[in-house]
Amino acid sequence: MFMRHLTGFILAIALGAALYLGAGWGFAQLTSIAAHGASITSITGLAALSALVGTGLFLGIAIAVRAISPLAPGLPGLALLAGSAMLAVREHQALRWIPLQDHSYGAGFRALLVSGLLALLGAAMIVPLFIPARWRGAPGEGTEDDPELSVTDIMSAPPAAHAGGLADLSEPR
Repeated sequence: MFMRHLTGFILAIALGAALYLGAGWGFAQLTSIAAHGASITSITGLAALSALVGTGLFLGIAIAVRAISPLAPGLPGLALLAGSAMLAVREHQALRWIPLQDHSYGAGFRALLVSGLLALLGAAMIVPLFIPARWRGAPGEGTEDDPELSVTDIMSAPPAAHAGGLADLSEPR
C-alpha cells in the first residue's frame, strides 16, 4: 500500500512536469501558429498538437485508472488550484513565480494560468482525492501468497467449518 502511494507521488511530479513542459509548450506553439496564420498541419503544429494530446492522455490515465494512487493527479491538481487562487489574490506575485517565462513552455503555462484553464484542470484533477475506493488498493493487491486461509476464506466458509464443534471431527485436517 505504501509503495502504491510512493509511486503516486513520483507520478505526481512527472505529471506536474508534463503539464508545465508539454501543455505549456504545446499551447504556446499553437497560439503562435494561429497568430502567424500558419497551418496546424505543419511540422510545428503537429508537434504542438502531439504535446497537448500526450499530456492529456497521461493526465486522463492518471485520473481514470483505479490502480494508480489518487496522489498522482491530486497533488498537481492542488498546486494548479493554489496557483489559480494566488493569481486571484496577488496577480503580480503569482505571475512572477512562474519559472522560465522567456521560454515558450513558461509563456504557454502563463497563458493557461491567466486564461483560467489551469483552474478548471486542477478542479478535475482533485476529484480522485475524494473517492474512498481510490485510497485502497485494487482487489487482490497487497495480499500475500500464503497457503493458509485468509480472513475472506474463513468468513465465506459455512459456520460449522470453523466453529470448532463436532462438524470438525468428521473431516480430517
